[in-house]
Amino acid sequence: MAGENRIKLIRNIGIIAHIDAGKTTLTERILFYTGKTHKIGEVHDGQATMDWMPEEQERGITITSAVTTCYWQGKEIHIIDTPGHVDFTIEVERSLRVLDGAIGVFCAVGGVEPQSETVWHQADKYGVPKMAFINKMDRLGADFWGVIGQLKERLGVNPLILNIPSGSEESFGGVFDLIKERLIVWNEGNQGMEFEERPIPDGYKEEAARARNGLIETLADVDDTIMEKYLAETPIDEKDIHEAIRRACISLKGVPVFCGSALRNKGVQPLLHGVAHYLPSPLDIPPVKGVNPATGEEIERPAKDNVPLSALAFKIQMDQGRKMVYTRVYSGVLHAGDEVLNPGKGIKERTARILQMHANKRERIDEAGAGNIVAVMGLKDTTTGDTLCDPAHPVLLEPIEAYQPVISVAIEPKTTGDEEKVELALKKLADEDPTFKVRMDEDTGQTIISGMGELHLEVLVHRLLREFNAPVTVGKPQVVYRETIQDAVTWEEHFDKEIAGRRQTAAITLEAGPRARGEGNMVANHIPPEKLPPGYGDMALEVIKQGLESGVIRGFPIVDIKVELKDASFQEGLSSDIALRAAASIGLKHACEHASPVLLEPMMRLEILVPESYLGEVIGDLNTRGGRIEHIEPRGPIQVIRAVAPLAQMFGYSTALRSATQGRGTFSMVFSHYDPVH
Repeated sequence: MAGENRIKLIRNIGIIAHIDAGKTTLTERILFYTGKTHKIGEVHDGQATMDWMPEEQERGITITSAVTTCYWQGKEIHIIDTPGHVDFTIEVERSLRVLDGAIGVFCAVGGVEPQSETVWHQADKYGVPKMAFINKMDRLGADFWGVIGQLKERLGVNPLILNIPSGSEESFGGVFDLIKERLIVWNEGNQGMEFEERPIPDGYKEEAARARNGLIETLADVDDTIMEKYLAETPIDEKDIHEAIRRACISLKGVPVFCGSALRNKGVQPLLHGVAHYLPSPLDIPPVKGVNPATGEEIERPAKDNVPLSALAFKIQMDQGRKMVYTRVYSGVLHAGDEVLNPGKGIKERTARILQMHANKRERIDEAGAGNIVAVMGLKDTTTGDTLCDPAHPVLLEPIEAYQPVISVAIEPKTTGDEEKVELALKKLADEDPTFKVRMDEDTGQTIISGMGELHLEVLVHRLLREFNAPVTVGKPQVVYRETIQDAVTWEEHFDKEIAGRRQTAAITLEAGPRARGEGNMVANHIPPEKLPPGYGDMALEVIKQGLESGVIRGFPIVDIKVELKDASFQEGLSSDIALRAAASIGLKHACEHASPVLLEPMMRLEILVPESYLGEVIGDLNTRGGRIEHIEPRGPIQVIRAVAPLAQMFGYSTALRSATQGRGTFSMVFSHYDPVH
């Protein structure tokens, strides 16, 4: 099927949620009911199709986002099942960057948990239309309306409630479809493949009617067509409601909400119907925007096959030593064997093969049109966030934002013979993962690896051994600090030295001052053009940017600082680029030393769930770790503590919490911000 008709049927969706909300379990059901798999793989058995890495199967969690394609009601659905653990947030970020829609999965007991908030706001950042699935309605403590309240309060969601549960906990029997006004129940005998629609029983008619009226009123608030019919008291048919829900979902004015129990095979088909009918195709979202790398002018590329190629590489994966680049094609058609331009790096590459992915299985295809998500082999120099485009019509798409690592460990090969093998393996892992950094400590000669958390680094060390047969010894985790300044300073630096028998002299004046926490660095050149030869001002700026990578207290990167180059003196015959670089570098160092430099440490946002009887002990322990309690609220028999604490004090916290609560306490931790070390 060619052109717009094909693109109209594509749905690029991601499944996002907090760890343990049931994302992978839900994805397994979707694959089973769409006929993509013939057996349901369970996470707890280590058999989930989408969790194919040995590290995922051992831990029962998703680590790498897996891509698959399935079909439902004539729609071609590309699904990315993303990780829920905070250490693998980059996987969610880069998936949402290329998706057109998302399903947020929420546990009916846990509700909106910290990582649910993080991933939901990541989707908001990219303007991704969303649906919500309230899972685990069969669990003890399930509270559908409680979760709806949290969606409104914590995420600012305008819920369009399409299903409500029939019973909950042990009595959860099915869902009420509020549009059709029917009860849907699933056949227990064939893994939920078959279901039947029944009239709503008398005892539930009033509740269902009230919920349906609530849906119509919510739609009337955001949709003019429904509003007119509602005010005129004209009958509103099912077709009107479906179209209004689709408009509200795509325009981000409402979030369709479904419920069920993925593990018990209930509630998945209505959700699939929602994906097919309410989430956008690539044609329903605004055309991707980029810039012409030569002129800087903005370019739009519509989702069409008959326009120049534009695609974004959003994930790199090593496959038996070869590089596989996951790519979203936004416009045009990518063929196997094509020469494509990488405008960010200014190089051309050739695609060897194009693969349609199903987790770690694949199918070779000859071409990928607009809207498709595929894996490409043969791109040697392409990395995460790179644009691929038609060499005759260059366009540079917005790259993917990477996160800065917060934790480091020193590693060394177990034998000297393994040094080269480890070095090569680390390079390959760093190519795959933009949040994984490798550097050599000049003082100790050790290799330092940095990542997003203890689990992140643990998984990478396991992969070194398992995939690359490169065993290493690992040191204790160390926090990755930052540095900043607290005062504004103007500094004039004169450099005057004899180098290689020739006098070199230059002077530079710069102003350095603090910026608000989290604002990042700003470097600007205000030196009058006549003071320096052409290009020398930009060269001094580059030196300043490089200088900010190593601070004056302990050599950590300097953040949240503003540096402005104000003046320079340069004498023909005596001055040189070497002298100017030295003046800029030394001037920055002295300015920072005189601006009250301070060390910053990563602060983590915690949500701790504990039975009330252990509350005092847990709070006491948090206080000794320098934690700050922000809020405590009851959630049934459980108390939910929200707090902020320094990462340096949180190593091994899971063990401490388990022993303090006899194994009954759980917690989640996400990076919050940097604060001065006390």
